[in-house]
Amino acid sequence: MVIIGAGLTGLSCAVRLHEAGLRVLLLEADRAIGGRVQTDQVEGFLLDRGFQVYLDAYPTAGNLLDLDSLGLGKFEPGALVWKGGEFRRVMDVWRRPKSALTSALQPIGNLFDKLRVARLRYRLRATPIAKLWAKSESTSEQYLADLGFSKGMIDTFFRPFYGGIFLERGLATSSRMFEFTFKMFSEGSATLPASGMQAIPLQLAARLPEGTIRLETAVLGLRAGAVELARGEAIPADHIVVATDGDQAATWLGAEVKAPKWQSVLGLYFDAPASPLGEPIIALNGDGQGLVNNVSVPSDVSPHYAPAGRSLVSVSVLGSPDESNLEARVKSELTTWFGPEVADWRHLATYRIRKALPAPSPAEDFPGKACQNLGNGLYVAGDHLTCGSIEGAVTSGLETAEAILRKPVF
Repeated sequence: MVIIGAGLTGLSCAVRLHEAGLRVLLLEADRAIGGRVQTDQVEGFLLDRGFQVYLDAYPTAGNLLDLDSLGLGKFEPGALVWKGGEFRRVMDVWRRPKSALTSALQPIGNLFDKLRVARLRYRLRATPIAKLWAKSESTSEQYLADLGFSKGMIDTFFRPFYGGIFLERGLATSSRMFEFTFKMFSEGSATLPASGMQAIPLQLAARLPEGTIRLETAVLGLRAGAVELARGEAIPADHIVVATDGDQAATWLGAEVKAPKWQSVLGLYFDAPASPLGEPIIALNGDGQGLVNNVSVPSDVSPHYAPAGRSLVSVSVLGSPDESNLEARVKSELTTWFGPEVADWRHLATYRIRKALPAPSPAEDFPGKACQNLGNGLYVAGDHLTCGSIEGAVTSGLETAEAILRKPVF
């Protein structure tokens, strides 16, 4: 049994097959596991490769993982929205009832918008996830307009907030994905593991026997019953799972696999003497002008993200903007938000992530089947088949494992 790709999909598949008694070999071209979910250690800081969170309401991932051992720190259920030269606090009033009056009075949408949020929250919490995926769909922008949300609410709150999730402010992402993520935020919290997002794949890898994962092992191609490696090496396998990104799967398998579209992002990290936010909350660009979409301070959520006495600031810039003097331009923009203290921030790293998130649109019949069985023991898996999320990746891996376990393995 060979699985290609040690991201969350491949690891989830491997764990399920191993715990069912099968022998598994997992091949990974990179020097580390995790795929898009990796964390680098730089001068005592933990830098996730792009701003990421784990939603603790994910049902499938939550059942597979030991969440307690991850030491999850929680973001506040709400946001600070930069609009008109000041921050406006918008909170989930069901979990922060003391903020009900101040949130209602903020000029982010109108009173009817806030009532629509309450109605939407109630409806989606009562709807099973399977029913969400089966509904008719549109773009998220059209969906919100059809619900009656004002342009001000959509532009000032939903675009920057979901821009940070979908990595696009146009809200062109499927309304099914919007409903799924809205439901997850309503039922739980956005969190960070104490030792960084890569703690999630590392936890899965720890459940596999030593020698199961071969790192820095590039696969050159596939043929019937075998995986071809460099220097003429071929690994025979009755079952092969291609758990790479969709582009690589399409390169090997041609028209049988559809390469996904991708959203890209620039993630910048700064070392700051003190947190500009002072609490575990996300700050959003509600004006829609400039480079920055959202700012967070991971060390406010988990102090392990920064050395003692320092703060780690994370800034997300969507798309592929002109990168000339990027760090200086971002700091100049955020000086308007946070004042002259930004001058003391020291740039740590910038991650240019072209393949940050598979980006299905409503016209692409999203989501598809979590496992693509091509016959002759060959399977394709990954969140490009389901939904671009940790939940989507884990679900695809587990469902692929179940498909294999339903067939005799020789």
